[in-house]
Amino acid sequence: NSGSEANDTVIKMVWFYNNALGRPEKKKFLARNKAYHGITIASGSLTGLPANHKDFDLPAIPVTHLTCPHYWKWAEEGETEAAFTARLLKEAEDTILAEGPETIAAFIGEPVMGAGGVMTPPEGYWPGIRALCDKYDILLVSDEVINGFGRCGAPFGCQKYGFTPDIMVTSKQLTSSYMPLAAIIVNDKVYGTIADHTAKLGTFGHGFTGSGHPVACAVGLENLKIIEEQDLMGNAARLEAKFQEGLRKFADHPLVGEVRGVGLIGGVELAKDKAKRLSFEPAGKVAPQVVKFCAEEGLILRAVYETVALCPPLIVTEEDIDEIMSRLGRALDRGWEWAQAEGLV
Repeated sequence: NSGSEANDTVIKMVWFYNNALGRPEKKKFLARNKAYHGITIASGSLTGLPANHKDFDLPAIPVTHLTCPHYWKWAEEGETEAAFTARLLKEAEDTILAEGPETIAAFIGEPVMGAGGVMTPPEGYWPGIRALCDKYDILLVSDEVINGFGRCGAPFGCQKYGFTPDIMVTSKQLTSSYMPLAAIIVNDKVYGTIADHTAKLGTFGHGFTGSGHPVACAVGLENLKIIEEQDLMGNAARLEAKFQEGLRKFADHPLVGEVRGVGLIGGVELAKDKAKRLSFEPAGKVAPQVVKFCAEEGLILRAVYETVALCPPLIVTEEDIDEIMSRLGRALDRGWEWAQAEGLV
């Protein structure tokens, strides 16, 4: 019914898979700080946002959260993007070795991190993670709930970043969110092991009240048919350059620290001091004000901490993108004037 339930199911499937292979100790997950994978007890544990853990006694499953792969924010002074990637991959491998490869079941991640602030990975990150998972017999889970079905300018985010997961999780654009529905896609290795063990036990004891609801599935099939017939994934790929170039024109705006994105998803991070990569304090004050100005300009966006997030529909046109950029520009100018008046800059 939702991405949260799908990721909850992934955890159980991964555990079931390893039990089937006689590896009951291989149960731990690797995730990332700032990741979002849901809000159930299990999927909320994978999420790397403190606000989703506080006073909920989470994480409640064995999971280690690694450094968020956001180069602009977390790179060390003078560190190149390649060096940043190498450091994060070393951290992942060191963690695997410290915990014991025989205990690490899966690595889960969003190709582009959404709710944490629309963060794109540094070059080489995902192929490096895939190589580590292969080396230590760890399943790789691609959370495509936001990324999937064209959002990243490719059918799936994993394709955009050049890696093949063992498991994919989909939801939102499966039905364009007109109905609640999610799906888990697994490779032959995972499916075969689970199917064989299910046959041995007589059942795969899992499911939700509304799982696979026929109305939701009918909507999903029709939605995917429309996406294919209208070539909406192709539209996203064709308009990627225009959308991303339009966003990057704001990189020199005095209120903007960094602009990032891929396909038809983007984030404009606001900063008190761009050169020092200093965010506004307290966080979550300036971006919501800019989003309010956007609404007054007739543009509906979302504030994620101090990032203004953009995720236009796949039916967007060149004219729509021009209008989006025009209205966003006016809102940023108003935001800069407001921040000055408030003594924030």
